Amino acid sequence: MNKLTLDFEGLPDLEQELALLSRSEGRAVMRRSARAGARVIQKEAQRRAKKRSGKLRRNIAVANGESTNTRATAGVTVREEGKASNARNAFYWRFVEFGTRNAPAAPFIRPSFDTKEDEAVEEAEAEIIRDIDRVLGR
Repeated sequence: MNKLTLDFEGLPDLEQELALLSRSEGRAVMRRSARAGARVIQKEAQRRAKKRSGKLRRNIAVANGESTNTRATAGVTVREEGKASNARNAFYWRFVEFGTRNAPAAPFIRPSFDTKEDEAVEEAEAEIIRDIDRVLGR
């Protein structure tokens, strides 16, 4: 899973506003902002993924990571649940991403992260500002 880590320590204005929030509100704000950034990468990965049945695209998801009042992580992953016939199991994504002995690689996750990283950070920053304003009632 490629992770987008947001660390707002060292940004005095944002750090002060985060300090005004309760511990649970701060974590929720950080988690939502990290997920907003990860959604940018998720959409790009879905766009880049090869489409046969659409199963691979549908199973590219955003996953929560760790979160504190000043740090949060979220990632983009591909669901692998149950048997191969399960609609929520795209186990074969790694064969597409990295290739096999008989099939060339057609990466879609790593290039998505590389091209959309800056846009994801901008979206996460915008989301955290909107969220703090909403929570503090501005």
